[in-house]
Amino acid sequence: MGSMRGIALIVLAALLAAAAGMGFYMKLKAVAPTKAATVPLVVAAGDITFGTKLEAQHLKMVDFPAASVPAAAYTVIDSVLGQTTKVFLVEGEPILASKLSSVGGGLSVRIPESKRACSVNVNEISGVSGFILPGDRVDVIVTIDHVGDSRNSFAKTILQDIEILAAGVKTETKNDKPLDVQSVTLLVEPKGAEDLALAIHQGKIQLVLRNPVDRHIADIKPTTTTEVMGLSQVSKAAPAAPKKKPTPPVVAPVPPPAPVVQVAAPKPAPDPTYTVIRDGKIQEQASPTEKPKNDRP
Repeated sequence: MGSMRGIALIVLAALLAAAAGMGFYMKLKAVAPTKAATVPLVVAAGDITFGTKLEAQHLKMVDFPAASVPAAAYTVIDSVLGQTTKVFLVEGEPILASKLSSVGGGLSVRIPESKRACSVNVNEISGVSGFILPGDRVDVIVTIDHVGDSRNSFAKTILQDIEILAAGVKTETKNDKPLDVQSVTLLVEPKGAEDLALAIHQGKIQLVLRNPVDRHIADIKPTTTTEVMGLSQVSKAAPAAPKKKPTPPVVAPVPPPAPVVQVAAPKPAPDPTYTVIRDGKIQEQASPTEKPKNDRP
């Protein structure tokens, strides 16, 4: 009888434990969060540089929470194949329409409208020792020797706050030997492209690295050799040359007066004579009544 009571107690305890476990499980299930809905999105399979034409190996599908899906995202890989990236993409970054271009490829897709990209060769001096990187901002200074008839050299800041679009090293041939040359691509206005081309043709350019936060355009006047070397101050301190005595004016000699020519007084007119014809003879006499002095046959 005692054994039967012990068995009943054991069975009752087991039933109570099972009921308690079931109740605890149901309570945990009630408070457990439900799994959030997801949406498959096209993302970068690895780091992708700008100007890359997308192919299947550049892309993969990843489930994103439906509440966190960005606008203009893609859900099918085929919808982005053949398009070109306009920006850098990191692995796992969603592919968005604003980051792609269906026209062109390479560096050209990063050039904004109304802008131009100009590439220039720089060395360690003119290129800030090779520390210029894409995204940096620089000023461009041109130096020209003997402008016009002057023996001065001039330096002028022709471009300010210019963005570096790309920077890299390319290989050129000089004296039949390969030479690594750093090339920097500047993003400029069309007028700035003309100024830069003329500066490269007429003189030498220098890139000046600036703080990207500093967007101020300074009013800078050209600098000359005379100002840098202080030659203008030396010329002002030098004693003035003695003034030359004024040269007296040249007076033309006065010509002598012309000789006075005396004109002889006119001779008095001779007394009048009269010719008289008398008896067939011609006679000249002082008066009509005078007796004839001579006869003319």
